[in-house]
Amino acid sequence: MESTNAYFDRKFEELKLLNSCLAAPLSLDRPGSVADVIRCKFQLTAALRAAHEMRDWNATETAWAGSARPFSGPFNFQYDYQRADLAVEGPSFYALDERYIRQTIYTASGMAAIASLLLAFSKSIGDAEVIALPGSYGETLELIGSYVPQLYLMLDSVENFPVNSNSRRILLLDSCIASRDFRDVVNCGKLHFDLIIFDTTCFASSSGRIRQVVQWSCRQGIPLILVRSHNKLDSLGVEYGRLGSITLVRNEFATERIPLSCLEELMTETRNAIRLLGNAALPAHFPPFVGTSFYLRLTRKRMASILRNGRFSSRHFASRLRGVPSQLQPVHGLYVTLGSHEPLDETAARQAATAMSEELSEVGFPIRHAGSFGFDFAATEWFHDLTADRYSVRIAAPDLPLSLWRDLTQAIGDWWLASIS
Repeated sequence: MESTNAYFDRKFEELKLLNSCLAAPLSLDRPGSVADVIRCKFQLTAALRAAHEMRDWNATETAWAGSARPFSGPFNFQYDYQRADLAVEGPSFYALDERYIRQTIYTASGMAAIASLLLAFSKSIGDAEVIALPGSYGETLELIGSYVPQLYLMLDSVENFPVNSNSRRILLLDSCIASRDFRDVVNCGKLHFDLIIFDTTCFASSSGRIRQVVQWSCRQGIPLILVRSHNKLDSLGVEYGRLGSITLVRNEFATERIPLSCLEELMTETRNAIRLLGNAALPAHFPPFVGTSFYLRLTRKRMASILRNGRFSSRHFASRLRGVPSQLQPVHGLYVTLGSHEPLDETAARQAATAMSEELSEVGFPIRHAGSFGFDFAATEWFHDLTADRYSVRIAAPDLPLSLWRDLTQAIGDWWLASIS
């Protein structure tokens, strides 16, 4: 188990990595508290964004200065008006062998990525069944159901899906689904898919789960597209900027109903959708500190700490809050959800997340009401399980020393028993 001193040493290394990206690095001291870590990280990333704007002042939306050569750390950019033709040269966010990556398109957010891709699919390839599993990201399901009528959404467990279909069939594989469902679908040999769209947002970019799906798709000969939001797990816990991507995995196989030529057309239409919807990525949102072995090592340690803390809290709440309605346990292991004997609505869940965060923060715990995850503080938010139609409070495990996280987990359980359950 990592000691508190070792934790602050590691946090100091993260701060130094951020600081090294500044042309004029700041004077840093080793942090002595979690509050110091959080404050200094957000100050440094604000300085990085400001430095980017000052340096690339002539790389505007209208690209009026032909001499502009915008960059962000290892990333170099070329574009014309409104970045509709944005070309990005730089390292992949994924820790995959380069032979697996066919092409990557960047967007202004994770939802911009999946929305542009699905709209392009309905235009270039046409009608299809989309198979999704319980726990899939709610806004993605809402998008399909409300705005992409050419795609017929089927939401159920693996064993309930029909084996054969006369329609094109897309598997929407989400990193939010339950561990059991993830295992079942990857190990299932009876279902036929024409394309897999894998939302990797809640897995670290170096996760073995991503490699597992890439290798599985290659063995099965199924085309694979990775979509991702990068402002969470890829930015050392500071949400550096809104950024999404669509990556077509290099796979020489193709299905009869979606040949390689259709995949190339799909990516072309995706670029068109990004242009027409104004979903192009901003160069300033590419974290300048990614791509090095130092960054990868620190990110792996961060994720190991978050996952360890997530497992601890899951076990603790299962024992301490026995009888409280449980929610789906996601395969990513980044957060747990707390329900109530009396069903919560959205307003009640939102108020509970706010009240708990404020009260525990006032007594010194690093916890905030924040709708994201991967921080150096615990983040709470309301959560809606579409499958069960239940509202709850989501608690995202932070990168904290286990001793401090144990105390905070205990305090969360005490507050929940006294105030909600």
